[in-house]
Amino acid sequence: MQRIVLASSNRGKLAEFNALLADSHFEVVPQAELGVEDAEETGLTFAENALLKARHASSKTGLPALADDSGLCMPHLRGAPGLYSARYSGGHGDSAANNAKLLRELDGVVPEQRGAFFICVLALLWHADDPAPLIAEGRWHGRVLEAPRGTHGFGYDPLFLPHEQLLSAAELEPSVKNRLSHRAQALAQLHARIAELHV
Repeated sequence: MQRIVLASSNRGKLAEFNALLADSHFEVVPQAELGVEDAEETGLTFAENALLKARHASSKTGLPALADDSGLCMPHLRGAPGLYSARYSGGHGDSAANNAKLLRELDGVVPEQRGAFFICVLALLWHADDPAPLIAEGRWHGRVLEAPRGTHGFGYDPLFLPHEQLLSAAELEPSVKNRLSHRAQALAQLHARIAELHV
């Protein structure tokens, strides 16, 4: 079994990764268990930030590293919250404040203009100097609701209504979300890329 470090300290993400990778051949160790602090996210895209985080975790541990950078993007808001999804309201990881700010920004905006998508970019490095990292991307399309619904998930899940669903992301059972989500899509793509390497 391949031991890899997961370059994230987000509890919600860690829970989802544990579920999504349960049947994989990876033994996933969160970076905090190895004494690694979060990398500074200075990239201008989700892909750049995922690579920065993976390279940081790999260089600190000597292990292969998997990193995720993800967020909610709204065309009506020129891509916001985007890269700043976790700190949209100023502080880092305050979901209630982030959701409240997003609802304020969308006050009076009709449903047809509330289209949004969650994006997840994964970067897998086999070592810190890996010149050919595996990159995978998933997008989950929907729209932002007028008020939060549901108690599952984390982040913007209570405000996100996926296309072709009657339930918000926070109302979906975690097992259902983990089949549909941007993170699930990205991991499926990553698994396919890894499988290609072993052909």
